[in-house]
Amino acid sequence: MPVDIELSEGTRTTINIRHHQWHADEPIADGGADTAPTPGEMMLGALGSCMAITCKLYAERKGWDLQRIEVKLDYERFRGRDYPSHDGDELFVHEVREALVFHGDLDEKQLARLRDIAGKCPVHRLLAFPTYFVDLSPVKE
Repeated sequence: MPVDIELSEGTRTTINIRHHQWHADEPIADGGADTAPTPGEMMLGALGSCMAITCKLYAERKGWDLQRIEVKLDYERFRGRDYPSHDGDELFVHEVREALVFHGDLDEKQLARLRDIAGKCPVHRLLAFPTYFVDLSPVKE
């Protein structure tokens, strides 16, 4: 599904997907007008939403009593060489911190499985596994 983004002035972008439209911007301290969430905040929102939806659908298929899900996410960028458990050549490492709370009549085994399933959602996989970007831009506009 194509996603169209346009920026014409300042840092506020307009994002169009199917029949939906919303915006992204940067905080005033970063040169923006703070009229919308940042792209990074939106990325975390997409990740958390995907984790919650994936868990909800899984629990429904299993017939589990999952009534509500809370997902809290944050991230921080580190220099690759300064990150304790990183031994690759990447210039930067991004650490995503997550807190998941599952509400309902669930046992410890079900809770553990839901935590595992959250890490298998499509957006999580997009971020965690190698992703290659293919430039389809026209040569001249």
